[in-house]
Amino acid sequence: MSTAEHHDVVVVGSGFGGSVTACRLAEAGMDVCVLERGKAIAPGEFPRTAHQLRNAFWDPSEGLHGMYDVWSFKELGAVVASGLGGGSLIYANVLLRKDPEWFTEQRDGVPWSWPISYADLAPHYDRIEADLQPTPFPDAYLDRSPKATAFAQAAAGAGLETFRPPLAVAFSENGGAPRPGRALPDDDNLHDAARRTCTLCGECDLGCNDGAKRTMDLTYLSRAKRAGATIRPRTEVRLIAPRPEGGYVVRAVTHPEEREGTPTNTHDPALCPPVTLTCDRLVLAAGTLGTTYLLLRNRARLPHLSPTLGTRFNGNGDHIAFVRRAGEETSGKARRLREIEGSRGPVITTAARVGDDASGMAGYYLQDAGYPAHTAWMLQLTGMPRALWQAKRTLLRVARERMTGRVDPHLGADIATLFGDLRTPAGMLPILGMGREVTHARLYLDGDTLLTDWSRKHAGRVFGRVRAASRAIADQLGGRFAADPVGRRRAPTVTVHALGGAPMGRDAREGVVDEYGQVFGHPGLSVACGAAMPGSVGPNPSLTIAAFADRHAEHILRQEGRL
Repeated sequence: MSTAEHHDVVVVGSGFGGSVTACRLAEAGMDVCVLERGKAIAPGEFPRTAHQLRNAFWDPSEGLHGMYDVWSFKELGAVVASGLGGGSLIYANVLLRKDPEWFTEQRDGVPWSWPISYADLAPHYDRIEADLQPTPFPDAYLDRSPKATAFAQAAAGAGLETFRPPLAVAFSENGGAPRPGRALPDDDNLHDAARRTCTLCGECDLGCNDGAKRTMDLTYLSRAKRAGATIRPRTEVRLIAPRPEGGYVVRAVTHPEEREGTPTNTHDPALCPPVTLTCDRLVLAAGTLGTTYLLLRNRARLPHLSPTLGTRFNGNGDHIAFVRRAGEETSGKARRLREIEGSRGPVITTAARVGDDASGMAGYYLQDAGYPAHTAWMLQLTGMPRALWQAKRTLLRVARERMTGRVDPHLGADIATLFGDLRTPAGMLPILGMGREVTHARLYLDGDTLLTDWSRKHAGRVFGRVRAASRAIADQLGGRFAADPVGRRRAPTVTVHALGGAPMGRDAREGVVDEYGQVFGHPGLSVACGAAMPGSVGPNPSLTIAAFADRHAEHILRQEGRL
């Protein structure tokens, strides 16, 4: 039997938009309930072993309750998060503001300005930054993270100017000199978990087991809970509808912990108990795909939704490339290994920004990227047969010594040769690109299946510019260049920054929500996540989404007479 409860506000989703909204409203005295489909994952509980990583994906019907939700459309793949804290669990910590001039973009060759400006968001950027205290990668750690210096030098050689972007990471325990692995002061987080400073392990995108990342569960959601908010993980919303007496009804199913690992019919109430809630205000913050899907599925119950629902979908110009087997010329044909060691440091340390082209679009950012150490070992294992062949002389000599009885007991150098030249793992650097793609695509339903007509061909010149700049960096590093790693049998472009679908506009003909995220035609219903973005943000969009949500929450409090 379903339960029923009423709240002033129900927030669906717990990422940057949902957590900021919940915190602001709860701290102002409103009764807030946060619904998150994924589970709570504390520092120290993120997957690392092969078995854990195999189960780290999201598909409850197959018994998977993990934090990676992977979508594959015809020409675009998307990776989003499922877990308490949303995308903050797996993002790379970068908090960059949207460029002031990029609030205007080209639509059909005509300049079009977003309904909000940089000036509108500036005080909210300030507030989020004060809360999350982002700081650039410390100078003191440059010698520990060769990739930071390698990327900066190669980018400079390619004519790009670099900087170290602000990272929402604790590098020191008291604001002093950075020191890895030091205990952080008890912050009364909702997991009651001990935390420590960044250990430079390169595992940010797998979830930070040190608790050094200032994720939403450790910050805004913990504050919201202390202020009295109800936090309900493992609760997936299926139905939303207006109530005749005002407000909204929300129906959800729970994904019990005991069903994890067991294929489950998630529509069976005996296996996934239903929950019914009512609220005066409903905030959708389930991310671009989640929020748009909910609105599309419930469109018949929300008859006044704008016809623009599903439009302005984009991947923020995301592009990934790889530099492989980086090296330096020594003499003749000899090449020396270039030690980049992408597994040392946070995932991103350094960035470059390039402005728009003559069309007034296609500006972009490039960033270095890291990866966990076990990825480096996997790469090295792929080269072991070659390494063993190259070490054949050593192996033959050791065999002869064993046969003759003349054995040198010192085998250190012999064993070292078995590792090969290490150019594959030590000389690899992923390069992340993102920027101003032309926003042309829509999300739509085919039955209950979410689809998109996104096409790189129509996304503008940003991909070509990013690819050319990434190749130039690979050349500077003396490495081999590779892009679109997924290949032809799967969507070649992958985004981790999906945006749009319920875009803001000045009226219902132009967008689904207004400049504050309020849904046109449905009082009390609002959107506070990346779905409301009417185009590409350009840089990593997390900070802009959080600032937009802060402005959205402030507007609600003003309407409620609580400011």
